[in-house]
Amino acid sequence: MFSTVRLPVGGGIEYMTMMRAFFFALTLALAPAMASGATCPGNPAALGTERVIEIDAKTTPRVGRKQFPATLPLQSKELVLTFDDGPWPGTTPKILDALRQECVRATFFLLGRNVAAHPQIARRALAEGHTIGHHSYSHPLLDRMSITKAEAEIDRGIAADELALYGVQRTKPTTPFFRFPGFASNRALLDRVNERGFVVFGADAWASDWVSMTPGQELRLILSRIDQIGRGIVLFHDTKAQTAQMLPAFLRELKHRGYSIVHVIPAGDRGAH
Repeated sequence: MFSTVRLPVGGGIEYMTMMRAFFFALTLALAPAMASGATCPGNPAALGTERVIEIDAKTTPRVGRKQFPATLPLQSKELVLTFDDGPWPGTTPKILDALRQECVRATFFLLGRNVAAHPQIARRALAEGHTIGHHSYSHPLLDRMSITKAEAEIDRGIAADELALYGVQRTKPTTPFFRFPGFASNRALLDRVNERGFVVFGADAWASDWVSMTPGQELRLILSRIDQIGRGIVLFHDTKAQTAQMLPAFLRELKHRGYSIVHVIPAGDRGAH
């Protein structure tokens, strides 16, 4: 369904405007095919992406019931798939392959140092329609720093991501979605990022893929957790080989169990991702 587009770095504001217009047209063209596995080219049994929702910091400042009182406005058996810590060679491309095979769109929370090292993988994720969020530059626990140092770490990560993806080194992100490394936040930090217009993502279920286990063990674990919560934000790490190996079977099993995938984008930015 999705073809890989290589985005050159450079061009400033005019370049960014052109690329945003391109992704708007691409989204409109692909939206009907996203909605149903029946229209996923080459895979009529695909899980697909059921719908797109737009959110902002005013209406949904903090989401994910493991950390916060509320989650995204999802219906029963609707899931949002998210991946942390990438991009990483060997694993992130396999995850992107699996998502493309099933016509599923996800959200990737990138580390700036990994984006700087592997910008082509980050650009592939963007080109294939996934939402790109931010996860700091080097994954420190931000609640152990002063607000000034924590914000500098956040901004360094955003600047690296924006430069690789859009050719503009800036700290106001194109997609104002942020997930704290290790969920290590405090009230002052949460208030600060919300003031800047960022939506803070927690999670409703995670695969515990930082623990050594087989792909089959991870599959059984995350499916049991999803069945318990019924809907929500699911957290994986696209740096983990076991997750990359497990993901195709996971997506097929979600289809079998009647789950639907929701794609999350910033409010007012429907075409840029």
